[in-house]
Amino acid sequence: VNSMGAASASEAISKVLYPNDNHAEGKMLRLKQQYFLTAASISDIVRRHLSLYGTLDNFGEKNAIQINDTHPALAIPELMRVLLDDCGYEWERAWDIVVRTFAYTNHTVMSEALEKWNVDIFRTTLPRIYSILEELDRCCRADFEKAFPGDKGKIDYMAILGDNQVRMANICCYVCHSINGVSKLHSEIIKESVFHDYYLFKPQAFKNVTNGIAYRRW
Repeated sequence: VNSMGAASASEAISKVLYPNDNHAEGKMLRLKQQYFLTAASISDIVRRHLSLYGTLDNFGEKNAIQINDTHPALAIPELMRVLLDDCGYEWERAWDIVVRTFAYTNHTVMSEALEKWNVDIFRTTLPRIYSILEELDRCCRADFEKAFPGDKGKIDYMAILGDNQVRMANICCYVCHSINGVSKLHSEIIKESVFHDYYLFKPQAFKNVTNGIAYRRW
């Protein structure tokens, strides 16, 4: 029975689309799905890169990964994990590669709609990823203190971890070298309101990329 239950639970990761998340089990399944898909993508990209170049030293120059809204944001700490745990990079070198690799497209101007995860659920489900985010949170708070000395309210609001939550949009804004909305107006709004503090922190990262229309090809 236990093996059947485990098999059923593992199959649900790729079988159930948008599981009901009004209870803890549904939330954990969604989080597992996000990690499963992003980890598989990172693994494939890393494998292809290594087969071509034999090293990850130039990974950030040869790969661009666009975080399209926050659902794939776990790709950021997952690439950090691969570089640290699987490849033996020091934190600073791994961080440099990750920053060069990732860019972020935001899709919502409502701060309440930005994805957040309960710390207890996240830590239980993805302990190693959570430990990496703890270190990223320590780093970001130190950087924010340099930029906004003594402004504890601003620093707490911008931090990756806070109010017993993991804030996915803040991970993207802190790490990604490019941040954009989906229209000129949207890009201005996120600079003026949703991510205004991040705009003050790293204005050079904020860009506009207007979504175009492409015919679907079958």
